[in-house]
Amino acid sequence: MFGFGMPELIIILVIVLVVFGAGRLPEIGGALGKSIRNFKKSSEGKDEIEIKPENKDDDKKA
Repeated sequence: MFGFGMPELIIILVIVLVVFGAGRLPEIGGALGKSIRNFKKSSEGKDEIEIKPENKDDDKKA
């Protein structure tokens, strides 16, 4: 993984902890998780809204 070992990851985590603080770390993790989840959904190509054409027969019955 890009040549990152355990010491490098620990240093990055300490820097992030100092910059953002311990209180905001769960918020940042949650936002990152939601972003990754939304990216995966959009890359699958499935739309959440299903669009169906209107039937003209329904208009004639009314």
